[in-house]
Amino acid sequence: MAKQASQHGLDHFQDIRFGMFIHWGLYSIIAKQEWVMHTDRIPVSEYEKLVPQFNPVKFNADEWVSIAADAGQKYMVITSRHHDGFSMYNTALSDYKVTNTPFKRDPIQELADAIAKRNDVQLGFYSSLLDWHHPAYRFRKESGLAWADYLAFLHGQVRELCTNFGDIACVWFDGDWPRHAIDESNAYFEAGGSFEYDQLYDLIHTLQPNAVVINNRHEDPLPGEDIQGFEQDLPGVNTAGFNTTTISPLPLEVCMTINDHWGYSAADANTKSTRHLVHLLVRSASVGANYLLNVGPTALGEIVPTHAARLRGVGEWLKVNGESVYGTRAGAIAPTEHTVSTRKDDTHYLHVLNYTSDCVSVADMPSGVTQARVLHNGAPLSLEQKDGKTVLCIPEAHRDAFDTVVVLS
Repeated sequence: MAKQASQHGLDHFQDIRFGMFIHWGLYSIIAKQEWVMHTDRIPVSEYEKLVPQFNPVKFNADEWVSIAADAGQKYMVITSRHHDGFSMYNTALSDYKVTNTPFKRDPIQELADAIAKRNDVQLGFYSSLLDWHHPAYRFRKESGLAWADYLAFLHGQVRELCTNFGDIACVWFDGDWPRHAIDESNAYFEAGGSFEYDQLYDLIHTLQPNAVVINNRHEDPLPGEDIQGFEQDLPGVNTAGFNTTTISPLPLEVCMTINDHWGYSAADANTKSTRHLVHLLVRSASVGANYLLNVGPTALGEIVPTHAARLRGVGEWLKVNGESVYGTRAGAIAPTEHTVSTRKDDTHYLHVLNYTSDCVSVADMPSGVTQARVLHNGAPLSLEQKDGKTVLCIPEAHRDAFDTVVVLS
């Protein structure tokens, strides 16, 4: 039977609720998003020419970690290697890596060092299961290599990630989508065999007992997977077209972009508002899900200033209202278009996101609730029973511009 993360690790992961996703690699030079090697059909020989161009001289690990901390994000998940096969750390298993660029440094080690100096953020790793560059994945006929050679590389890199950077929050896999094969007729995406998940997951759970495993397969979770993930959608919603799986009893995570792309795209100015980001965070928490919000740093190593500002805006709201998010579980009050809820033991938090009038009606108020107050200023609110519902009227002076949280106890 496959191992799972420790109960402590599972509980802790749910408690921290909000994380930063980081898609960063050679593709940031082209500035057209992380799939550009595929979308523009760039041959390996041409894509490799990006290596001597990569020199993110403005990268500052302390600044990145500070932005995450200011945003109230408790973990950072960075692409150790994306589908293009380029490793963003000093792996011993490939020469196709960031330390062989003009930059020469290991940014992931620097992030780990920056995080080690504080206690409010953890590090996690994205690892691609597919690899458009590795000869044992894509060019087995030409190279004479076998699928076992690729598995040794994949599992070996995961071992490095679990042993070289201290305690980590999670390992986040991507690139195996059974019901969503990409260009099946093209050997470019031919996987060729099992990823041996049982051994891979046991490796992680042995080396990092408190780290959780997430696999973005768009399928029901497999044994050894600790978290069920949803991409660009809240659980139960399917605007992206591939979130059709049943919601499992596992802890949940929602990953989303801050604009329209994961990797840096110079033409993408469609950044979500801070208010909308707060709403996505609390809607995620209301169904028991973490919210992993992505940024795509530039080729120079900067988090886009607009993105940093929006993140810090979320952090300002969390400074006052964080108890209604961190350490909570799915709400007991049914969500509506205008309200959601979270809970912590016998305390319930009603998040009023939109107002059509001054009063809010709750049809399923938990039994035993006798008191209500506004979280950000402590103002008491009256609870009135009307037509089988509990009505709370919130004066305009006590409302929050993003989300007015009412504590019910």
